[in-house]
Amino acid sequence: MNRFTTIVLSTVLILLGLDVKSQVEYDKFFTDNQLRIDYYLYGNADTVSYALDKLVKEEQWGGPRTQLIDESGNGMYLVEVSLPDSDVILYSHGYCLLFGEWQTSEEATRINKGFHESVIIPYPKETVEVTFYAKTDLLELVEQMKILVNPNDYFIKPAPKLPYPIYNVYGDYPIDKAVDIVLLPDGYTEQEMGKFINDCQFFVKSLFGYEPYNRYQDRFNIRAVLVPSQDSDITMPGDRLYRNTALSCSFWTFDSERYCMTYDNETMKTLAGQVPYDQIYILANTKKYGGGGIFNSYCVSTTGNSYSSDVIIHEFSHGFAGLADEYAYDGTDNYNTEVEPWEPNITTLVNFEAKWKDMVSKKTPVPTPVEKKYNNTVGVYEGAGYQKEDIYRPMIDCLMNTFNGDKFCPVCERAIERMIKYYTE
Repeated sequence: MNRFTTIVLSTVLILLGLDVKSQVEYDKFFTDNQLRIDYYLYGNADTVSYALDKLVKEEQWGGPRTQLIDESGNGMYLVEVSLPDSDVILYSHGYCLLFGEWQTSEEATRINKGFHESVIIPYPKETVEVTFYAKTDLLELVEQMKILVNPNDYFIKPAPKLPYPIYNVYGDYPIDKAVDIVLLPDGYTEQEMGKFINDCQFFVKSLFGYEPYNRYQDRFNIRAVLVPSQDSDITMPGDRLYRNTALSCSFWTFDSERYCMTYDNETMKTLAGQVPYDQIYILANTKKYGGGGIFNSYCVSTTGNSYSSDVIIHEFSHGFAGLADEYAYDGTDNYNTEVEPWEPNITTLVNFEAKWKDMVSKKTPVPTPVEKKYNNTVGVYEGAGYQKEDIYRPMIDCLMNTFNGDKFCPVCERAIERMIKYYTE
């Protein structure tokens, strides 16, 4: 399609109410079903290749129906659904991936590795073009893979109906007006399903024990899939303890002892797809401290530790709201300080206007010294995103920094609230 034809087509679509930059009417283009696109990422610290695996038709789309186009700029990856040979976007969604985190690890500098990943989109009524993008270090979107999806293609597999009970943990609100969370158990045997149900209630208590989640309890649905594991507890490679569990969660992810994640993406997504969901949260049946959270991908936390409640809320806020860690280490250099990071609660001051400048008093110095008199002041404090220099956080302390307090800072609260409204309004 040449540029003139594209302009003419875009003009016609605008006149028909399909502005390329506007939100679209869900029922015109999508069914109630959900399409899961499985694919592979293969590469190392500097390279990546994409390969399509399969398409799966799932029972129920759990995502938003009004705000279909993600204009937040959040995440290191973007999936975009459009009408073929046009600039008309029907759906887009930003996210992060375990592969992207692995690319920053020491191992990625030495070997190539492959990861199975997935995205979900509302099931289209007609053929659409699905484009996958990844961001560079300068946060510029680069196209990685493009596929045409014909909804009538007989190679699109129906999702299997698994023989596991569904437990309604909390809420019974309309799917399109709620944040839908699916809880998955790992390391719970058949005999421990009662413990998992109790831990699901502990998750609810933990989530709504903090603001702003507490204020929006009537905008959440939480469901659980009761899938047992053969072994109790989970794998701990550093201790030479290997367990056969439903989701294969493991500590020592990327050789970091407390980082607990799973590489079994397909099993996780198949189990999650038994119910409508926006967010996946795995509860790991172990007393060891740890977990992890990846924005719009999935989260894990352990349930038997004295800090489990704090870990649950911390990791969920990574996965749900895209909040960055606000602590720092010596010798860490993960962010390009020449650009503004996408995470809403850290800044390089390159484009501070896009962050929380409006929440900083004119009397507060920028950067703000870490002094007692500023303990409860929104400012710009150096040290965040694992880096001690040139990255700044909004307050001296917050649940995204330490567990010394029991609340989020106002900047993190606002980011969480915005995400709740994105899914529910």
